[in-house]
Amino acid sequence: MRKLLLVLVVLAVAAAGLWQIRKLIHPAEVPLTLYGNVDIRGVDLGFRVAGRLLEVLKDEGDAVTAGELLARIDAQPYVHELARAEAQLAAAVADHQLKQAGFRREDIEQARAALEESRVVVRDATRAHLRQSGLVGSGGTSRQALENAEAALDEAKQRVKFNEAKLQLLESGFRAEELAAAAATVAQAQAARASAALHLDDTQLKAPAAGIVLTRALEPGAIMPAGATVLSLSLEQPVWARAYVHESELGRVPPGTKVLVTTDGRPDQPFHGKVGFVSPRAEFTPKSVETPALRTALVYRLRIIVADADGSLRQGMPVTISLDPTPQ
Repeated sequence: MRKLLLVLVVLAVAAAGLWQIRKLIHPAEVPLTLYGNVDIRGVDLGFRVAGRLLEVLKDEGDAVTAGELLARIDAQPYVHELARAEAQLAAAVADHQLKQAGFRREDIEQARAALEESRVVVRDATRAHLRQSGLVGSGGTSRQALENAEAALDEAKQRVKFNEAKLQLLESGFRAEELAAAAATVAQAQAARASAALHLDDTQLKAPAAGIVLTRALEPGAIMPAGATVLSLSLEQPVWARAYVHESELGRVPPGTKVLVTTDGRPDQPFHGKVGFVSPRAEFTPKSVETPALRTALVYRLRIIVADADGSLRQGMPVTISLDPTPQ
């Protein structure tokens, strides 16, 4: 019995020694705790066109949804601009269609009749010239009369050539270069109309995403240049937490690592998030971040994406980040 007790004591002492040696070789991993601040994106909203501010529908502190109308400027000048562009487009389309269709059949028939008429004149002038040629030898007419007949015949022949060229021009229609120029004019008018329609649409300021109005910078009646800030908006999403980690702990928080984010106001109700970005460049810990480590220590910046953020997270709010114990 004594031998058995002695063996058990020896085994217990050996086991305790092995456990202590293992702890020395593989010390227990200290829970990772990081400190950071909430980072909420904001946007300054303004009109892409200049004009007189007609109405501001939201005030500071109001919640807005994506696509909600926030403000309007006087749209009347841009209504006139669109109407003018539409009229120019209609004229350009009509001119292009005219050139595609060619000349009217009535114009061609008129040119054909004028050509036939000029040929009749040539025949009459030819007979008159022959008569004068036969009479001038016998003294039945003067030399001047013969020359006048020759001039009339030449003029009639030139008129025939002119009418033939005119008929050929009408029958051939417009040149390819003229059709291309008309098509280009239509394209230019279409672009001008699209630009005018966009300008008219830009007289309404809409929220790009859900958020809270932080600042109302202008009031109705103000004459604004394009791009002037009317409202400043704090976006609901995305909500990030900016934290810093030492190089020795960098391997414990690769991108995608699940974490818990807690605030001083609700330490028992953490938000859930994951590491979305790890800076590839080391930097000194910012003065606004409180950590147990020395401030001069080099750290790497993390961006924590908070998945279930609500309105209680505010810009710059200090938070504590710890590893999520649930399986990664």
